Amino acid sequence: MHQSESKDPLHGVTLERLLTELVTEYGWAELSRRIEVRCFMFDPSIKSSLTFLRKTPWARTKIEEMYVRWKATGAKAGEAVE
Repeated sequence: MHQSESKDPLHGVTLERLLTELVTEYGWAELSRRIEVRCFMFDPSIKSSLTFLRKTPWARTKIEEMYVRWKATGAKAGEAVE
């Protein structure tokens, strides 16, 4: 039998992987500029950001949307993806 692939662009992508990729691509300063949350602005870390994003649905939605746009456009750090 042939398995159908999910059309969800986040299927199989963990929050940790998503955040790590965005930090690698944009850096903490750019993430905090685009999504103004303290865990990106002051002493940022993957661990503290994951804790915050898991407890804060609106922030998680914003970071997921940013990731999907970035993946869809293949944008690089210098390009606007807002």
